[in-house]
Amino acid sequence: MLRLTTPGYSRFAQQNQFDINFGGGEANVAVSLANYGLHSEFVSCLPDNDIADACIRELKGLGVGANHILRSGDRMGIYFVEKGAVARASKVIYDRAYSSFSTIKPGMLNWKEILKDAGWFHWSGITPAVSENAANICLEGIKTANELGITVSCDLNYRKKLWKYGKKATDVMPELVAGCDFVMGNEEDAEMCLGIKPDNTDITKGKIDTDAYIGVSREIMEQFPRVKKVITTLRESISASHNNWSGVIWNGKDLLKSKSYKITHIVDRVGGGDSFMGGLIYGLLLLESEQEALEFAVAASALKHTIEGDYNRVTIDEVKKLMGGDASGRVSR
Repeated sequence: MLRLTTPGYSRFAQQNQFDINFGGGEANVAVSLANYGLHSEFVSCLPDNDIADACIRELKGLGVGANHILRSGDRMGIYFVEKGAVARASKVIYDRAYSSFSTIKPGMLNWKEILKDAGWFHWSGITPAVSENAANICLEGIKTANELGITVSCDLNYRKKLWKYGKKATDVMPELVAGCDFVMGNEEDAEMCLGIKPDNTDITKGKIDTDAYIGVSREIMEQFPRVKKVITTLRESISASHNNWSGVIWNGKDLLKSKSYKITHIVDRVGGGDSFMGGLIYGLLLLESEQEALEFAVAASALKHTIEGDYNRVTIDEVKKLMGGDASGRVSR
């Protein structure tokens, strides 16, 4: 998508210009993985125009493959961001109706060709929210990945402003989640996408009982037997500028908890969950343990909160430095 953000922390009504970036759930994950040295490919549909060309050039420049991006339709999806501060929440406005991606149709992507050399397929719940056709083509990809024995992960990513084509998330998401090995989502995602609600969680008061997620995770695994791990990011919102950030993994036996980071001066929280997922995939593939993978993901996404734009532009060394306890922010000379 094309991202248009008001400069600084100004409001929409104050501005006559926007800062221009590109981003989006799956693209953000692909950028993180490429940044950590893994080969990633972004699959999408964009129009054949100069703005989409600029987007593709940026993805390629960040190391992401663009060999499976269809060029059709008339426009890119857009979203507008007004960053919040202190007690004023951030605001997002979507303009995705009739975008190239929303008009994609089943059968337009040759999933067997796309996934023939893949080891991991990741999708976000934002995709099936955009249109029924996008949901159906996502399901095609999941089923093909299952047939080929490819690991499938999803970030439930509930976005109430996008589900507008006559179906609720709970009507669509369960069939897609049934084909997943790893499922990530927070308390709202679990409830709104799968109808599963944790107890003892009130993020508006800055309090989360991580043990409450054991019950939720067990229920997800019971409903979706293919799922091997349930991952939850825990965002305790003290204010728009101050969050406590951590995560948990339920592996069917144990609940692994990460350390918690106090992010007291958030620069940009958009893409925080995507940076977590990118870090987790990297960690599960290349690090020694689930616990280390979880700690890597949380540290990587904590650092993302200090970076403008959707993408997490950090190095493995920077993440591991924070994991090791160095949050001093001293100048590196």
